[in-house]
Amino acid sequence: MQISRARSADTADVDLLLVPVGATEQHGPHLPLGTDTAVALAVATRLGLPTTAPIAFGASGEHEGFPGTISIGTETLAAVLVETGRSACRWARRLCFVNGHGGNVPALVTATTLLRYEGRDVAWHSCGVPGADAHAGRHETSVMLALTPDDVALDRAEAGNTAPLRELMPRISAGSIRDVSPNGVLGDPTGASAGEGAETVAVMAAALRDALADWRVSEHGRLS
Repeated sequence: MQISRARSADTADVDLLLVPVGATEQHGPHLPLGTDTAVALAVATRLGLPTTAPIAFGASGEHEGFPGTISIGTETLAAVLVETGRSACRWARRLCFVNGHGGNVPALVTATTLLRYEGRDVAWHSCGVPGADAHAGRHETSVMLALTPDDVALDRAEAGNTAPLRELMPRISAGSIRDVSPNGVLGDPTGASAGEGAETVAVMAAALRDALADWRVSEHGRLS
């Protein structure tokens, strides 16, 4: 159920609200700028719970070397999340931010920590699967082939830097993605398929469902 209009006070009492949080950033030469947003929204809506429109701009400074990327930074994103939580928690008893971009995590930690300190039952959960490549590789390409295949330019897909992300992070943190991958890809999209993408979305949705059912919030606001 997607929330698309205001509700009267006597019908607006929602037990659990999902808020997808994405990003607008480069995903190599073959995937759309809104990939992370599309993933977060797809995973959230699979559960059939009340879900808001996604927050489509995130903290993507490491991608700003590529045209199309729009980053609002960690501080501004945290403020947006806080105000979103304060507003929604007037009629929703619990709220979970469903995150599609790793760079948003510091803002999510800051925002949920403050919201919980203020007495609101808020948490966050990141979409992901073990062993997936880091950015615009086979994993994300497969997911987008399952979700919006017309937005995927497979004829332009090419491998990027396939080294483990832990090895690349020092250079990325000190500079940008472009410093380690001229085409913006961290991984290899070769072999991507819609079938694998559909399975990946199902796995991510199941992980979110399990986390929500358990609702154990860590000290950093993450569902664990």
